[in-house]
Amino acid sequence: MKKRLTAVMATTAVRNQRGMATAEYAVGTVSACGFAGLLYKLLTSDFGQNLLTGIIDKIVGILPF
Repeated sequence: MKKRLTAVMATTAVRNQRGMATAEYAVGTVSACGFAGLLYKLLTSDFGQNLLTGIIDKIVGILPF
């Protein structure tokens, strides 16, 4: 009886871990999409455009031509 109970508990633990992995992937996907939206909004704003232009100008100024 004890072996059967241990086997049932082990099976239940495996099932619970599979569900947690799926939930963790869902949370990770939602947070990545949120970060991508925030980054898109930042880089398409005037501030973001000026920032990118300034960075590119500095890089071009450093390169030896």
